[in-house]
Amino acid sequence: MKKNTRNNILIATSYSVILIAGMFLGIKFIKDQGFGVKKSPQLASNSDEKLNEILHIINGNYVDDINTDSLQNLPIDSVLHQLDPHSVYLPPTDAQDMTDNLEGNFEGVGIEYYMLNDTMMVTGVVKDGPAYQAGIKLGDKILSIDTATVSGRNLPKDQLTGRFKGKAGTGVSVVLLHPNALQSNRIMVTRGKVNISSIDAAYMINSETGYVRISKFGANTDSDFSVAANNLKAKGMKKLILDLRDNGGGYFTAATGLADQFLPENKLIVYTQGKHEPRTDYFSTGTGAFQNGKLAVLINENTASASEIVAGAIQDLGRGIIVGRRSFGKGLVQEQFAFGDGSALNLTIARYYTPSGRSIQKSYKKGYDAYKHELDERMTDGELTGDDRTSFQDSIEKTEGVNVQPAKKIKPLGGIQPDVFVKLDTTGYNKFYSNLVSKKVLSDYVFNVLTSKYNASFVEQNINIFTINDNDFKDFIGFLQRKNVPIDRLQLYSAKSVILNDLKALLCRYYLGDVGYYRAANQTDNAVRQALLNLQ
Repeated sequence: MKKNTRNNILIATSYSVILIAGMFLGIKFIKDQGFGVKKSPQLASNSDEKLNEILHIINGNYVDDINTDSLQNLPIDSVLHQLDPHSVYLPPTDAQDMTDNLEGNFEGVGIEYYMLNDTMMVTGVVKDGPAYQAGIKLGDKILSIDTATVSGRNLPKDQLTGRFKGKAGTGVSVVLLHPNALQSNRIMVTRGKVNISSIDAAYMINSETGYVRISKFGANTDSDFSVAANNLKAKGMKKLILDLRDNGGGYFTAATGLADQFLPENKLIVYTQGKHEPRTDYFSTGTGAFQNGKLAVLINENTASASEIVAGAIQDLGRGIIVGRRSFGKGLVQEQFAFGDGSALNLTIARYYTPSGRSIQKSYKKGYDAYKHELDERMTDGELTGDDRTSFQDSIEKTEGVNVQPAKKIKPLGGIQPDVFVKLDTTGYNKFYSNLVSKKVLSDYVFNVLTSKYNASFVEQNINIFTINDNDFKDFIGFLQRKNVPIDRLQLYSAKSVILNDLKALLCRYYLGDVGYYRAANQTDNAVRQALLNLQ
C-alpha cells in the first residue's frame, strides 16, 4: 500500500462520532493530518458521468472482485448496494457533515445546554473556552441569542440547533439570567477554537487502578491518552481499566496510536490487505505511556471498528484481558473519494486483521448464504460441535433462500469475543423506565429539584458514599404526579434502583462533568466490577 494511501485510510463504523455527543455548540473541526481524501476530476452534474467515474473507482480500488459490467445501468445507490454496507455515496451536504464530524477541534462558544421547562439552561461550560471567558456559568438561563428569543417559545429543535455556530472571531450576543439573579444581562461572546480532549473521563477508581473512558477515536486520541495516563501514574496508577464500550470507531491512525501506548517495541498491532492494496503492517514503537502494568479493556456489542483494532491487538498479544460482550464486528477499511461537486464516495478498499491474522468482520450476506457462511466459519474455529452442525444445517436447508432462524441460537459471527463475558443486566429496564428516559423526566427532576438539594461541594466531597435516598424517591414520585406522568407502580418500583443510580449519575455530571458521571455510574457497573476482580 502506498504511503499516502496508508495515511488517508480510516475505519469508521459510525460516522456520528462527535465530541460530547454533539451537544457543544458551534461545531467546526480542524483537519487531521492523518486523514485526507482523494479528489476526483471535476465532474458535470450528469449522473451518467458520475456513475461511470464511480464504476472506475470501484474497479481500481474495491476490496474484492466485482463485476462492474453488470452494474452499468443501475442508479448509484443500487450499485453500492451490491457491495458491502459500509461503502456509500454521500451527497455534498452529507459528505461535508461527515468530514466535519471526523476532524479535530471545534470552533464555537463551548457550552452545553438543556431545554428545561422551555428554557435554555447551561449544563456545561468548557473551561477556558469563549463562553467561560465571557462569564457564562453553569445553571445560567439563556433567554435570547442575537435577535432570536430562544426561551419560553416551545421552539422545535431545528430552530435551536446552530444558533451559536459561526466563524472564529465573530461575536454572538447573548441575554442570560444567572441563578438567583433578579435581572437578566446581555453579554457578547466571541467565537473561537474550543479544545476538547477525546478522553471522556480519566480518574483513579481506587488507590492503584485508573479508569479511562474513550467513546471515539479523534485526531488526538493517542496524545490525549498519554497525558491522561501520565497524570494517573503520578497519582499511583499501576493498573488500568480502558473503557471502549459504545465506541463506534473513528480514525485508523488514532487506533494504532492508542494500541501503541500499551505495547513494547516492534509488536504487530494490525495489518490491512485488499485486492488492490497489498498487505501493510503497523508496528508498535515502544514509546507508549502505559507499557507496563495490568490492563483490562471493556467492550460491548457497540464497540466497533477502530476500537476493535485496539481490543484485538491487546487480546492477541496477551497484553491484557478483554471484559464484556462480543464486539460489533466491523473489520473493513474505507477511503473517501471526493468529487468536484462536493459529493463523495466512501469505498471499502481493504480488510484489517488482528496480529494473529483474525478478520473480525461479521458477515453482511443475507438469508441462506449468511447462515451457510457462518456455519463454515464456526466449524473451522471450533465453536460448533458436530451435533450443532447437523441441527443448524437441517434448519437452513428446509427454508433455503430466505431469512431463516437457526434451530440452535448461535452468536453472530465476527467481532472480538471477550476473555471475561459479562451478561447484559436488564433488571429494571422496563417500558415505564424507558418512557421516563425518552421524555427526559429524569433530567428534568435533576435540574428542577436535586440541584437545589445537593450543591457542588457536597457532591464532589461525597461522590463515593452518598446515594439518592428514599425521601428523594418519594419526592420523585410526587414530581411525576405534578408532571401528570402516568405511573405504573409495579414497573416503577421494579426500576427503582436503576432510577436512583441514574439520578445520582446525572447530578454528578451536572456538577463535575463527564468524569463525575462515570465516577457515579461505575460504582454499580458490573463490567467495571468484573474488571477490578480480574486485575487483582
